[in-house]
Amino acid sequence: MDPSPDVTDGTLLRALERGQPEALTELLARHQGVLLKHARALLGPSGPFEDAVQETFLRLFERPPRLTAESSGDPGAERAQLRSWLHTVLRNCCMDTLRSDERRKSREFSTASAAGEFLIARSHSGGAEWVEQDDTRAAVERELAKLPTDQREVLVLRLVGERSYREIAEITGRKIGTVGWLVSEGLKVLADRLAPLVEVAPRVAPSLEVRHPRS
Repeated sequence: MDPSPDVTDGTLLRALERGQPEALTELLARHQGVLLKHARALLGPSGPFEDAVQETFLRLFERPPRLTAESSGDPGAERAQLRSWLHTVLRNCCMDTLRSDERRKSREFSTASAAGEFLIARSHSGGAEWVEQDDTRAAVERELAKLPTDQREVLVLRLVGERSYREIAEITGRKIGTVGWLVSEGLKVLADRLAPLVEVAPRVAPSLEVRHPRS
């Protein structure tokens, strides 16, 4: 099997069920990056976030999920279903790690630098001018690290993972409305704290506004 961009996630899952290990290699290449960011947001840069991702793919190899009839044959739906499954399994692995770690309350969390780069790009697109980018990334990561874990997690899933509110709700076990509120509140706090670094009012800039999901 020679995977290419035209090979869908559903095709790779079926190949995995037939015991073709190269399918796992391709799925790893496609999805590992965003899972590492999610795990790092939960476990911190010094935590075993890479182990959590490895455990997730091990479970994928041992028992790949079955696609629903509705998603099967639709590349976008296949990827969305697999991504949701991967994020859910990863989160469970991370929660197991946190529960077993007696020192978790003292661990400092920081999110992936990609989150900072994303916010910088969004600010540029809105016309804001950032000062020293390296200093700004560091400031963004510091402020993200100060957010409550629930806000930080949904922000990483939304901004870095580009997950929908519904997908985030399924992954975290929260209601869609709660997810929207957490994203909105987290972005407001970031905008207020980072306002001195950009030429925007200390409110959520238009480029950071969040549309709450429709019920």
